Amino acid sequence: MDLALKLLKELIARQSVTPNEAGAFAVVANALRDFKSERFDINGVSNLALTRDGSANKPRLCFAGHIDVVPSGDGWFGDPFKPIEKDGRIVGRGAQDMKAGVAAFAAACALTPYDGRLSILLTSDEEGDAIWGTRAVLDILKDRGELPDFAIVAEPTCERVFGDAIKIGRRGSINATLTILGKSGHIAYPEKIDNPIDKLGRLLPIISGATLDSGDDHFAPSRLIISDVRGGYEKSNLTPSNVRLMFNVRNSTLTDETAVKNFTQNALKTAAIDGYELSIKTSSNAFINRDERLIEALSESIKKHTGASPKLSTSGGTSDARFFAAHKIAVAEFGVINDLIHAANESVSIAEIESLTLIFSDLIKRISDIEI
Repeated sequence: MDLALKLLKELIARQSVTPNEAGAFAVVANALRDFKSERFDINGVSNLALTRDGSANKPRLCFAGHIDVVPSGDGWFGDPFKPIEKDGRIVGRGAQDMKAGVAAFAAACALTPYDGRLSILLTSDEEGDAIWGTRAVLDILKDRGELPDFAIVAEPTCERVFGDAIKIGRRGSINATLTILGKSGHIAYPEKIDNPIDKLGRLLPIISGATLDSGDDHFAPSRLIISDVRGGYEKSNLTPSNVRLMFNVRNSTLTDETAVKNFTQNALKTAAIDGYELSIKTSSNAFINRDERLIEALSESIKKHTGASPKLSTSGGTSDARFFAAHKIAVAEFGVINDLIHAANESVSIAEIESLTLIFSDLIKRISDIEI
């Protein structure tokens, strides 16, 4: 536990705003000198893989996370990159998201024997575009036949009490831009114009907040949420030539890009809109982990050290866990309470760091009992 706290403070002191790793990798690598260290610098993004080989009969276990943080912003009562210990908590940018998780699994890996192949994968670009980070390194490892069997991403997952939630999957994210076309003109001559705002008025009741599926045991229903509407010239006597709206669907595994496209096109037809441009793109796919061995082992470790029986969740936004899932790697997310991420005076309790390190150490031992 002392090692985890030491690592956390050293990591916070590194001003690793995306995509700069700012020496954070060296902090972790120095604590794991018996691990092979390999750096992947790709298109301005830095990544680090640390590996200790073992028996081929044991699962290849990987802990993954990011050391990059969002800019600190204003409102801090101290330097956000000088960790402060206050009221049993460590204050600093990245304390919850997610240097606490990195410090805990690095300490657990350093202190816990494991018979199989144990690795850590770190990136400096999770808070950015996430194109040349974890995703790119996993593609390289696949080509080399070195993908893990199990992965833990130590994002902050708990909601109210430490130990109350494991993320076993994530919703996908589908983004769309719809431009409704018309003909601009003076409002005194309505017979000469084709006002796209009138068309939008017919469409909004159909699509705004629409539920696209019923959800299931793991996912809430997929809903279409409008995020932006733009059009016009800020003139009271002139109608626009087009109106553009943007929307997002955080989708379950029951809805995909094709379903969103079909729903939108049917809604446009119902609203009698034939002049439009529609662009839809999936930024991340929904996934669910169906390997009960990893979930059971992690749940038991959490219960042992917290007394809590964690719920299995798919809520929240995206994470790098999606890249492991894309390679059919059994993946779960577990970390500290998520209530101050990206906020001023972000902090994490020392008790959580200590418990998280114990949980990860216990998990390593439980995974070691699994034969493959």
